[in-house]
Amino acid sequence: MCRGAERMSRIILVDDDRNITTSLSMVLESEGFSVETYSDGESGLDAIRKNKPDLVVLDIKMPRMDGMEVLRKVRESMEVPVIFLTSKDDEIDQLLGLRMGADDYITKPFSQRLLIERIRVLLRRQDLKHEPHKAKDENFVYGDMELDEARHLCTWKGESVNLTVTEFLLVKALVLRPGHVRSRDQLIDMAYGENIYVDDRTVDSHIKRIRNKFKKVDDTFDQIETLYGVGYKIKEQP
Repeated sequence: MCRGAERMSRIILVDDDRNITTSLSMVLESEGFSVETYSDGESGLDAIRKNKPDLVVLDIKMPRMDGMEVLRKVRESMEVPVIFLTSKDDEIDQLLGLRMGADDYITKPFSQRLLIERIRVLLRRQDLKHEPHKAKDENFVYGDMELDEARHLCTWKGESVNLTVTEFLLVKALVLRPGHVRSRDQLIDMAYGENIYVDDRTVDSHIKRIRNKFKKVDDTFDQIETLYGVGYKIKEQP
């Protein structure tokens, strides 16, 4: 149980697709979470403000108030972790959502097992922010990069790089074997888990965003190399 054994972690799920809210709430409750569901952005926002959940799962395209607006209003007063549910072709929405403060996103149709794992990681990361003494020494240093595996946090030359959980796992996959090429399939397995279908375009989009985030910290960053038709690798240290 995340957030300790004293109480259940509370999740608010906002999506206008009742098939998703019904099936996902059942699965989450079976995993030990307390779940509230809402079918539009306005009622979801009211519930988030009133009930102060531990985590929010939020669809982007909804009636009465879309997910982007809900996130913007939530971020005015709260730091609750937010995972976006987004359509496969909504890359612009994904990027805007991450810039506005979403912690991760999952593309529909999605694996419920994958979403549950992302929820657990974000709740654990939030827990460790409030109680850092619980964190173990799980940092991995590679040159100017440091990965904090307990919190899924990354720094480059001492500056924080704001990676999503998925982006962190992709960077970790590359750093574990510097100089070696990771195929897209290998990266998918390490970031998403086996038996989960994610197309190559999604991996390429993640890598593009990862590079951009590092370049915001250091505009000379060029550590991640593309081998066209093969995959990606991170440079070996000299």
